[in-house]
Amino acid sequence: MKNKAYKTVKKYNMITKGDRIIVGLSGGADSCALLHFLVSIRKDLNLDIYACHINHGIRGIEADNDERFTESFCSLLGVKLFTLHADVINEAKKRGISTELCGREIRYDFFKCKSRELNAKIATAHTASDNVETVLFNLTRGSGIQGLCGIPPVRENIIRPLIEVSRDDIEQYCAENKIEYVTDSTNLTREYTRNKLRLDVVPILKEINPSLERTICGLSERSRQTYSYIRNTAALLLSDAKKDNGYAVEKLMGSDEAVFSEAIRIICAEYHIIPEARHIELIRKIVYNGGALEIKHGIFAASDKKIFSVYCRTDKQKEKCDEQIALQPGKILTINNKKINAVLINIDEFNNRKKIEKNLFDNSLDYDTIPLLNVFRTRRPGDFFSPLRRNVTKTLKKLFTEMKLSPEKRDELILLASESDVLWIEGIGVSDKYKITPDTRRVLVIKESSGDILK
Repeated sequence: MKNKAYKTVKKYNMITKGDRIIVGLSGGADSCALLHFLVSIRKDLNLDIYACHINHGIRGIEADNDERFTESFCSLLGVKLFTLHADVINEAKKRGISTELCGREIRYDFFKCKSRELNAKIATAHTASDNVETVLFNLTRGSGIQGLCGIPPVRENIIRPLIEVSRDDIEQYCAENKIEYVTDSTNLTREYTRNKLRLDVVPILKEINPSLERTICGLSERSRQTYSYIRNTAALLLSDAKKDNGYAVEKLMGSDEAVFSEAIRIICAEYHIIPEARHIELIRKIVYNGGALEIKHGIFAASDKKIFSVYCRTDKQKEKCDEQIALQPGKILTINNKKINAVLINIDEFNNRKKIEKNLFDNSLDYDTIPLLNVFRTRRPGDFFSPLRRNVTKTLKKLFTEMKLSPEKRDELILLASESDVLWIEGIGVSDKYKITPDTRRVLVIKESSGDILK
């Protein structure tokens, strides 16, 4: 396994001397093998190695035991460990997504947070076996060539040194190096789609082709090469077709179907939208015949048979749809030409300060209730808010109408939001859902950089 992993590292130029690397450590065989492998080359490449573990709050005592195991394993290897406790089940309900997807979002959010703090790369223990499951999963959902690309060996600052190593190789490596690991009991149930593929589908395919991992690995690599060519061609097409107010329909109509579809995906990505196949087909009809359609939440595609464009109601709103910045307590942030400082304090300091600082309560949130994924931004269609002390939830559109705010003022207000759930509004205050309560221990106070609360 070590030789395969090292070849993968060199093949994709994953690591350079002096790198800092954070390993996502679950305690399972894959992640333990990855951490052990990186530690084994740490001295030669002058690497700083860290690990992150997430207790998802799903498996009770078993999860707590896994956490203690990772602490012991990291101590044995001389690696600093960062641990996050999360309530994935309740968080998934809040976001309206599956626990599997929610767990993934929480993991990567935690990894990225620590990556920024340490200026480090993120190493995940995805294997060739995981890639097989991903490709099969994508195929069952009707994915195109992008789905065949599988799990990328490198994506931004995320590296996957084990992506060409099979699970059998890893288990052998653990046995040879006397590496202990834990087994997540949820991996043995058929509740999750990936588990069904791993337990029921993959064994049958391996009877047909014992080298299934290597075969799918090659398929993914060739698909990535093809997809890269299509994407680069689509980018050139958009550059050639670009006009001040959109894209020349004549240029788009003359393109290959695969290139056209990818061009649409690139445009939609600017508005944080991943278009479905039906959207792309409808957009194609608009390009050829003219017309308009709403793709999602106030984002429109339109064509007058000469110019095609995607926009967020108005050009002014389009600019604001793209502008957002993640909450970073203690750092002065600039958005929409306004400086915001979100200060984290303890409850005792808050109680002392609220006696002398006007509006402190109205602009303070219970930090430990704030969802992991949140950003400062301006309003978007579908946003909702629970005004403090009013025991109601309203759309921002209705709230702003009741307050008789002008359209210009509405577009200028800064929000702190998690998806469509608005936690705080400039000049209005905090949502009742995230207010200070007798149980609050940590407080987030949102202020101007000058020190005055936003008014």
